[in-house]
Amino acid sequence: MDSPAERAPNRITGPESFAEAFKVPRETIHRLIRYAELLTEWQGRHNLVSARSLLQVWDRHFADSAQLWALAPEADSWLDLGSGAGFPGLVVAILKAQDPDFRMHLVESTAKKCAFLAEVAQQTQAPVEIHAMRIEELGRRSQYLQPEIVSARALAPLPRLLDLAVPFFGPGTRGLFLKGRDAERELSEAGKRWSFASRLHPSLTAPHSAIVEIGELAKRGKAKTR
Repeated sequence: MDSPAERAPNRITGPESFAEAFKVPRETIHRLIRYAELLTEWQGRHNLVSARSLLQVWDRHFADSAQLWALAPEADSWLDLGSGAGFPGLVVAILKAQDPDFRMHLVESTAKKCAFLAEVAQQTQAPVEIHAMRIEELGRRSQYLQPEIVSARALAPLPRLLDLAVPFFGPGTRGLFLKGRDAERELSEAGKRWSFASRLHPSLTAPHSAIVEIGELAKRGKAKTR
C-alpha cells in the first residue's frame, strides 16, 4: 500500500483535499482549521508568516509539514528546531494528537511566536512541550532529550543545521529537514565536516525541493549514502 506521502498530490487546496491526501480523521481536520483561523487572527498583530503564504496555508504550510509525518508516522518522540509559527512541528503534533504516547518538543526563542504556539496547542490539544530558548541553550541541557526524529524548516544551511542538531542525536535518531533546490549541494558541503547516512525525498509541495533524511550522525569523516 502507498504511504500517505506517496498518495499526496502536488497541490492541496483546502481541508477536503488535505484529508483525502493524508487520510486523517475529521477531528484532525477540525484542529487544523482552528490552527488556520488562529494563524490569520495573529497575523494581523504579528508577522508570523508571509502574507502570500497565508493564502496557501493548506498547501504551503500544512501539507509541507505533514509530508514529514508521513515519513515517520510511528515516531513517538520528536524535536522541532526553530519552530516559528509551528511548521513543521506543530502540524505534526496535531496529526499525532490522538496518540497518547506521542510528544513533540518545539524550540523557539521569540516570545511572540512561543505565545502563538502555546495558544494553538491549547486550543487544538496538541501534545507539545515548548522550549522558549535558543537551540544552543537547549543543546547544553540535552542529556535527557534524544528524540526519534529531529526536524527543521528554513532554519539554516545543512552544515550549520547539523551543528545545532547533533546534541540531540542518539543511536537511532533521524533528521528530517525541509530543503530547497540546493539540497544536494548542502549535503556535499555537510559531508566535509560530518559523517552520516543520507537520503533525499522529493518534496510533494515545492518543485525542485527535497526532504533531507539524516541518520548515524557523527562529527567528521566521510558521508555515506543509502
